[in-house]
Amino acid sequence: MQTKFFNIFSKNKVKKEKPRQKVIADIRERNSLVISELVGLDLEVEFKTLKVGDYLVNNVAIERKTVSDFINSMVNKRLSKQLEELQQYKERLLIIEGIDEQELYVDSENKMGMHPNAIRGFLISILLKYKTPIIYAKDYKDTAKFLSVLAKREIKESSLNVSKKNLNKKERMQFILEGFPGIGPKTAKKLLKKFGTLKNLLNADLEELKKEMGKKADVFKIIDEKY
Repeated sequence: MQTKFFNIFSKNKVKKEKPRQKVIADIRERNSLVISELVGLDLEVEFKTLKVGDYLVNNVAIERKTVSDFINSMVNKRLSKQLEELQQYKERLLIIEGIDEQELYVDSENKMGMHPNAIRGFLISILLKYKTPIIYAKDYKDTAKFLSVLAKREIKESSLNVSKKNLNKKERMQFILEGFPGIGPKTAKKLLKKFGTLKNLLNADLEELKKEMGKKADVFKIIDEKY
């Protein structure tokens, strides 16, 4: 019987198997057809309770909506809240799924009484106000393929050799004020014009602030909180 010997000096190295790319899915997506497609595409799917979004892929938060769910959540304003929460992620996407199966809008009011221009306007708002890119997926298989491509994308490290924009005095004051939740550019400018300085604003009585911005003024209660 001939014994086979392996040449330990051989240049032929055993290829290491690459780890499967991972997709983190919200626990509520467990029964989604997208999940079975992802598994079929050889992706590892990990279920977690995500407070924001339906999927987390390569540090990108993704909110997934079927066409009917998109319209429903637009009407009841649930989507607006979800898009606001999505802002916590630097990179985010909204996937509208099923455009091959159901029209997003036609040039007449749909079954829910939504005028097509109202839907167009909201789509523009998603891009400009919420700065969230939209992907239109044909169906659940197409959604899974988009997630697969995103999972396999190489993440490039951000260069440290960047320069910050030099803000002027007013812009710096506005920037500081916009750091408070719920305060956008319009409200920040309004408050600064009213109180003149950040010191005057932060020392103002809460009731006086409520006259200017309503219940949102409660955000300034944190000033008196202990660290």
